[in-house]
Amino acid sequence: MLPSNPQSAIRNPQFGSSQCSRRNLLGQFATGLSGIALTSLLGRDSTASPIRGEAADPPPHHPAKAKRAIQIFLQGGLSQVDSFDYKPELARLHGQPVPGKEKPVAFMGKVGLLHRHHFEFKQRGQSGLWVSDLFPHLAEVADELTVIRSMWSGTGNHTPATYEANSGFRTLGFPAAGTWISYGLGCEVDNLPTFVVLPDSRSLPTGGANNWTSGFLPARHQGVVLSTSGPPVRDLAPASSIDSATQAARFAALAALNRRHLELRGGDDALEGRLRSYELAARMQLAVPEAADLARESAATLNRYGVEQKECADFARGCLLARRLVERGVRFVQLWSGAAFGQEVHWDAHGSVPENHRREAAKIDRPVAALLGDLRERGLLDDTLVIFNTEFGRTPYAESAGDKAGAGRDHNADAFSVWLAGAGLRHGIAYGTSDDIGWKAAENPVDVHDFHATILHLLGIDHTRLTYYHNGIHRRLTNVHGRVLSDLLA
Repeated sequence: MLPSNPQSAIRNPQFGSSQCSRRNLLGQFATGLSGIALTSLLGRDSTASPIRGEAADPPPHHPAKAKRAIQIFLQGGLSQVDSFDYKPELARLHGQPVPGKEKPVAFMGKVGLLHRHHFEFKQRGQSGLWVSDLFPHLAEVADELTVIRSMWSGTGNHTPATYEANSGFRTLGFPAAGTWISYGLGCEVDNLPTFVVLPDSRSLPTGGANNWTSGFLPARHQGVVLSTSGPPVRDLAPASSIDSATQAARFAALAALNRRHLELRGGDDALEGRLRSYELAARMQLAVPEAADLARESAATLNRYGVEQKECADFARGCLLARRLVERGVRFVQLWSGAAFGQEVHWDAHGSVPENHRREAAKIDRPVAALLGDLRERGLLDDTLVIFNTEFGRTPYAESAGDKAGAGRDHNADAFSVWLAGAGLRHGIAYGTSDDIGWKAAENPVDVHDFHATILHLLGIDHTRLTYYHNGIHRRLTNVHGRVLSDLLA
């Protein structure tokens, strides 16, 4: 039996010296998280309190339009000319070479002829925004969308472009946008993470946790992964029951030993981040099952999102879970559409845009439209920002691909479309343009730094003031670039 005084466990010879007692106790106490949860709860009020950010120049720097954000990221490259960027000239020039003297340099080395849009476009809603039949459900909420048609990326290579879209840099080691927001604003509650990641149920994305890393920021700000298929967190409950007094004694001792272990090493960010994650996991043991219990939703809501529809069930659960998380105080939720490359379950439509995009759109179209409508009806969209983006677009010309020649499109870093919805935005508009065939950004080109600067602005953050001193440089999400897209703001 463990001593009733947890501190005596540290001094008790049966647990060895102070240098190795932690290891021994970890071995003896490995019975799950419930005891940690109990111990953690002993010292806190029943009402969760906010956790402040820790930026040197704390936000908000100006009145915030959005308190929280939900990001939907499409890995692989959504075709802008088949979704949100209508190009009648492309239809007129169908089957012809790319006009002009400049010749495309194809990522896959297969430059074909110009190809008209694969899905019919129509003007939608009162705004008349052009949206194709690829997204019939999103088309119904077109008046909520703020589309940017002049995005461009610094690279046409998936992995560095995905890193850039998420962190502002094309190389490893830089904090994700959700991490910066956690560092700047903190969380509204202390029993759920600030930054939650919901990967595609088919696999983690290419690059895995590098896409939601804390980088050089304190480790406790990295994204916390929850699952949309099966239990949201594995091994959250203990394997067997144990009386509360023994649990409390065991884990109070473990907590004391962990802190002493940290002190003996003079403080270590990775270790402190691990300890904080244990403490958060303890509090999450009660909060996550409640937040993830979709059975608490009405049958009408479940049907609206498509939770029972085979083609979109997992993503529907993700969207509904995202709504439940943000209304419980989570600051930033990121949903991934598209699995790791090599599995052919992403938006990288080299072989056939119709086949690829129909399959992937069927998974997300209904849930994302339902999310926007649900947020609006609950009064949450007025202070929630929804982000829908991808790493780059597709070429307006076809890519030859065997027996499906002409149906695929190559990577296009020079022009693509994304959208925002919700707090502080002008709705039902399109900003910027690509050229006549959708090949390159033309009017009001927007890069990832401008995009991030605008997102931070809506959250009350001046992107030039949210910095972290690292290796002699005051680092920031937008590097030394970025401008707020004021024309998008309401």
